[in-house]
Amino acid sequence: MAKDEEIMINVDKISMKFNLGIEKGFSLKQWFVDVGKHKKKEKNEFWALKNVDFKVKKGEVVGFIGANGAGKSTMLKVIAGVMKPTKGKIEAYGNICPMIELGAGFDPQLTARENIYLNGAVMGYSKELIDSKFDEIVEFSELKDFLDVPVQNFSSGMTARLAFSIATIVDPEILIVDEILSVGDMAFQSKSESKMLSMINGGTTVLFVSHSIEQIKKLCDRVVWIEHGVVQDIGGKEVCDAFKKFMESK
Repeated sequence: MAKDEEIMINVDKISMKFNLGIEKGFSLKQWFVDVGKHKKKEKNEFWALKNVDFKVKKGEVVGFIGANGAGKSTMLKVIAGVMKPTKGKIEAYGNICPMIELGAGFDPQLTARENIYLNGAVMGYSKELIDSKFDEIVEFSELKDFLDVPVQNFSSGMTARLAFSIATIVDPEILIVDEILSVGDMAFQSKSESKMLSMINGGTTVLFVSHSIEQIKKLCDRVVWIEHGVVQDIGGKEVCDAFKKFMESK
């Protein structure tokens, strides 16, 4: 398929299956129990996404809403390349910065200073780039007094602040955000939102998951509503209103 200059992401009939038996852990004893019961493999299968299909244009900010376990985060991980879909395909045109599970790439026994370089390397940043951005990362994270403290001694908010500061030192073409604007205190949340807005205004294409419908309405051009792995609706802010009515009726 030839690249459409206006399309940054093409999600083409994506389905994602998990084997719950494998996900919960495997043991030889359990295997014999399952065989003894003639347990069917299909009973362990869970489809987190089912035939999801949409496109994202360059510079668009697309929000994903749905109840807990709807498949939103799985969708972002598939687009980011963290997971490979069971069916369908993803086409993404541009470098992707995934802000999913902030701090997952940290070594808790290393200091904040060491983790800046480690996490930056995991994200594909060169040492030279990190050197040039080091002071900016520290200033934004507000962790100057804790640089030589092992990250295992950090609160979850401090860890997320450090991870966010590292992830946003470059302006990517595609930014994937999963609930990160809820990290830290109110002041840092406001600063994080401002940083994301500056990236949006700079032309970055953004995919954004949040449980805050007001944030989705404020930041997003289009909204994708997913429920039980199936896209219910795609549109403007009216999709948020339909979702709220759905949740209130439950």
